[in-house]
Amino acid sequence: MFVNPYLRLALLATLPALAAGCTSTGGRPPIDVTRYHLNEPFERTTVTIMPMSGAMDVTPEFRAYADAVQAELGKQGYVPATSDRPAGYIASVSFTRASRGVIREPSPVSIGLGGGSFGGGRGGGVGLGGGFSFGLGKRKQNEILVSQLWVQLRRRAGESVIWEGRAETTGVGIKDNQPAATAQRLAAALFKDFPGESGITTTVK
Repeated sequence: MFVNPYLRLALLATLPALAAGCTSTGGRPPIDVTRYHLNEPFERTTVTIMPMSGAMDVTPEFRAYADAVQAELGKQGYVPATSDRPAGYIASVSFTRASRGVIREPSPVSIGLGGGSFGGGRGGGVGLGGGFSFGLGKRKQNEILVSQLWVQLRRRAGESVIWEGRAETTGVGIKDNQPAATAQRLAAALFKDFPGESGITTTVK
């Protein structure tokens, strides 16, 4: 089978870049965390996870966020409340996910073919100029999503909020926006070094 030499050279030139793109791995999107509290001691006791008032129904996705928050609170010494051990604290949980548009990636392979020129005999010559390029494959489209977790921790007696925090991240495409994985990452960042410094936004990578 005959292969155009210009096409062969163009393909060979793209191979190193393609290989580098396949072997390189990008880091996970960073998470911005902001927390507020009164700098008072926190009693480690029982806790109940609830949806924030009027925020959402108890859906499977909410369950993923609630379980992630419960797991992180467990690491801090809080245990789930039971009928025998009423909740000392209530953790109200809310989450949002909003689209911020899409990113359209270029075609996987772009090939450019150019012309050349050569001189003829005395007093004359022939020129071959011009060029064109085209892409091979379909352009991929990835959605940009902003995910946020918001938690308020309040005492059951008196309903006073003693701590609250928000964690937010931006992901591109399906890989960065799996609900369960996103919930776990946001909750882990939110409760890192709990209770955290009040009123300061930090970035967790």
